Amino acid sequence: MVRASICVGKWDQPSRIGSLFNKYLRHHFRYAASVQTCEPSPHSKSSNEKGEYANLKWDELGFGLIPTDYMYVMNCSKEENSFSKGTLVQFGNMEMNPSSGILNYGQGLLEGLKAYRREDERIMLFRPELNALRMKIGAERMCMPPPTVDQFVDAIKQTVYANKRWVPPPGKGSMYIRPLLLGSGPGLGVGPASEYTFITYASPVGNYHKGTLNLVVEEKLYRATPGGTGGIKAIINYASIYKAITEAKAKGFSDVLFLDAKTGKNLEEASTSNIFVVKGNVISTPATDGTILPGITRKSVIEVAHVLGYQIEERSVPVEELFDADEVFLTGTAVVINPVNSVTYQGKRIEYKKGADTVGHNIYEMLTGIQTGRVEDKMGWTLELK
Repeated sequence: MVRASICVGKWDQPSRIGSLFNKYLRHHFRYAASVQTCEPSPHSKSSNEKGEYANLKWDELGFGLIPTDYMYVMNCSKEENSFSKGTLVQFGNMEMNPSSGILNYGQGLLEGLKAYRREDERIMLFRPELNALRMKIGAERMCMPPPTVDQFVDAIKQTVYANKRWVPPPGKGSMYIRPLLLGSGPGLGVGPASEYTFITYASPVGNYHKGTLNLVVEEKLYRATPGGTGGIKAIINYASIYKAITEAKAKGFSDVLFLDAKTGKNLEEASTSNIFVVKGNVISTPATDGTILPGITRKSVIEVAHVLGYQIEERSVPVEELFDADEVFLTGTAVVINPVNSVTYQGKRIEYKKGADTVGHNIYEMLTGIQTGRVEDKMGWTLELK
């Protein structure tokens, strides 16, 4: 199990006070010191009332970790095969057994979703149940017990509510929420961990990419292979692409486009994003066939595009189609919808249309309008934090 030194805030809920709570924490976290109860800092006060925000320069937000007040933790043993009731604890470092499954064999999953503050100060989540279902699918592939959908969504809601002073003002950014499912139990041999920890933390963020987006097609290194874990958000998927990203950025590119490992001829994904290619009224995107992550923003873009009357094709997209495309854009929770300025392939640079009169911009306006409350949510995608 995770071992941590935690200062626990006082809460009204019976499940978070008294001896039962301390017993729960000591059992699951195995503290070196006793659990201490502390009063939340006056700077941690949160409210939907206008003006009660953390002291940040909101106009300068980038995409990086800004530590907030609380994180949510719950645990599961292999014998129980289900998660116990979780709790909010103060955000901070955590210790882990050096033989844990995540540290030795990479048994872990991550998710990413956002909370948005509307003009009326209400805070909205965007389709969190889909993240829960995607984690459940990934957990089955990685031989891990997942939290239930209700447990997952409740963890998200509690994390955002406890940190709501960190949700940026309308139009200044969003709160990025990172759930983690980790094989935290010890074990030397190759096999599933004996214990699991689910953690959710959050950070206010701005744009993932700043400036013009210029991509390069990677022809030697691959993000995923058939039968692997490319179709789930496995933690092990990401470090293997660092080399390609580092080399691309050293040459002045913003990001990398990966090709399929089987033929080396079809588009798959960027490092953290799905890709869409536009020609006329037709929007094409690689089909999610096991090596491509079924992005929730991707799914939402496809559904919005149908509403707006565009033709959507989910299929194999040959890299050569980049030469004839009118537009290219990337989608993902972090990037939302990001227009691509250029793609370089085999030394040839192709530039694309951008701006207010593009297909990507039309979809962006409707999707972000729903997320932030500027557009009526007729799709039923948003969940108000109460």
